[in-house]
Amino acid sequence: MHFEFSTADRILFGPGSLGQIDRLATDLGYRVLVVTGRFSKRAEPLIKLLAKHNMAISSFSVAEEPTVTVLEQGLSLAREEDADFIIGFGGGSALDTAKAIAALAPNPGAVLDYLEVVGKGRPLQHEPLPLIAVPTTAGTGAEVTCNAVLKSIDHGVKVSLRSPLMFPRFAIVDPELTLSLPPSVTAATGMDALTQLIEAYVSKRSSPLTESVAREGILRSAPSLRPAYLCAEDLNARVDLSLASLFSGLALANSGLGAVHGIAAPLGGMCPAPHGAVCAKLLPHVIAANVNALQEKNPESPALVKFEDVARWLTGSPSAGAVELVQWLHELSRDLNIPPLSAYGLERGHIPDLVARSLKASSMNTNPVPLTETELYHVIEKSIG
Repeated sequence: MHFEFSTADRILFGPGSLGQIDRLATDLGYRVLVVTGRFSKRAEPLIKLLAKHNMAISSFSVAEEPTVTVLEQGLSLAREEDADFIIGFGGGSALDTAKAIAALAPNPGAVLDYLEVVGKGRPLQHEPLPLIAVPTTAGTGAEVTCNAVLKSIDHGVKVSLRSPLMFPRFAIVDPELTLSLPPSVTAATGMDALTQLIEAYVSKRSSPLTESVAREGILRSAPSLRPAYLCAEDLNARVDLSLASLFSGLALANSGLGAVHGIAAPLGGMCPAPHGAVCAKLLPHVIAANVNALQEKNPESPALVKFEDVARWLTGSPSAGAVELVQWLHELSRDLNIPPLSAYGLERGHIPDLVARSLKASSMNTNPVPLTETELYHVIEKSIG
């Protein structure tokens, strides 16, 4: 048995942990670029903590999912300000942008030189700038992953900038920052984390360590999603969802994902859909397709037993199997008011192109079984409406 496990240099978790960021930041330099999400005012407590130490603070806001153009703008600012280090403060878009800026600021060349699929995929020549990642949602786990997802408008697809050097120096996960998130954001990000946990657990590249982390995340996610969705101020539920998100990042960074993310990545480049909501609608159909394919092609696969594990954990029934798991996920999606993919503009005419793009996605490489074009077509068709 051989496996590796990599993550951020240091993880700080718990309510109020943001208050420790200034003592960590002072060791990284004087000039800092703070990358935030659309609502930059949420970063004011962070800015005040840094200002106490007379730091030179620049800010860069990411209004939507990051594109190559947005990254280029952030890179220009980081270089103009000669930033010593970067802080990402926000959801997955802000954290991914921060990771990409930190990675590319010291490296020459164009952004496309380093991107997968649509670019040259070159390795980084120089160490990234130090990065502190502070998530304000509970979904992506981006604070402990070594890639940044970017949308290429020219190619109509989402792709990754990826390097083992891109893990943050510090990940500060403060569940209090997720209080008062809108229900729709809670639902989408929570379903993203749950999908990542399940896909990492059944991944072809999973290990006993990632399986243990994923299991703990699934057990915390299941009873917490509905309460957090219904009551934004439920701190206990927020703590569990923040842990589930963190664990999803730890697991996926070391085991990979599967067909849900293999479809979701190119779909996100084609339609302006929330990533987590897309995952929520695809997940039960992908699980059903995987189980059927495994039963037909590889009935002795340990992934079939793993799907039964997930079914028991989520439903609470010791006799639950794949059928009950799929039904439970459909009911959860309904309770969280996740719309069908047609609500985001996806139509049946888009399916052939989406299937072709999905087959090229890196996440397909770790799906527990190869899915055919026909199987992927039916998964997407069922998710549309």
